[in-house]
Amino acid sequence: MKDWQGKRYWIVGASEGLGRAVAFALSRVGTEVIVSARSEDRLKELVAELPGKASYITVDVTDRAAVEAAAKEAGELDGVVYLAGVYWPMKASEWDNEKADLMGEINYLGASRVVGAVIDDMIKRDQGHIVLTGSLSGFRGLPGAIGYSASKAGLMALAESMQADLHKSNIQVQVINPGFIKTRLTDKNDFNMPFIMSPEDAAREFFDHMNGDGFKKSFPMVFSWVFRLSQFMPDWMYYRLFGAR
Repeated sequence: MKDWQGKRYWIVGASEGLGRAVAFALSRVGTEVIVSARSEDRLKELVAELPGKASYITVDVTDRAAVEAAAKEAGELDGVVYLAGVYWPMKASEWDNEKADLMGEINYLGASRVVGAVIDDMIKRDQGHIVLTGSLSGFRGLPGAIGYSASKAGLMALAESMQADLHKSNIQVQVINPGFIKTRLTDKNDFNMPFIMSPEDAAREFFDHMNGDGFKKSFPMVFSWVFRLSQFMPDWMYYRLFGAR
């Protein structure tokens, strides 16, 4: 287990759901957390409830200047965890450009902006920890997931490129790919969600991986095998099994 005492972590997307639960997990082990999201009221409530040293910075990750200003305000960091995300179920036949743009802006480009705002300092110090949140839906395109699958696939590829560049440095890069988590986002789904987890249970899996040295973790484990194995299926088989009915 890592020594978390006194470390400073910036958690972006912490106002609710998995981000909030991860903030508690880090705070309980003595980490100073700086939490960010768009809702100041929710951030204030979170900071008041966290057991350890905590502060908040409101930020809209679709605004690059705002992200860079927030990173400057956060100061020197030991780590950054990106959990901001939006989701709408969307079929190709029901395309909504506004929602598709927002999923790309927040799920992928937001992560890129946050990493870009902190990476130079970490490289200069040759020290840091960057954790990005992918999704099982990012392994291969799924029906009804226009915008979301693509944005998560992009984020997962971003983490892989960072790992390729930084794996010999003292900057640790990790990507964590959860399955279904019970939040206001998955409440939009009208289909069965196998192995759905509470934010608290998912945060335990998340934090367990942060404690280790591995690059990638996908969970729940058994459910993740379906998505990982799907990458090796020929197209005709994959779309027959997973394509729209």
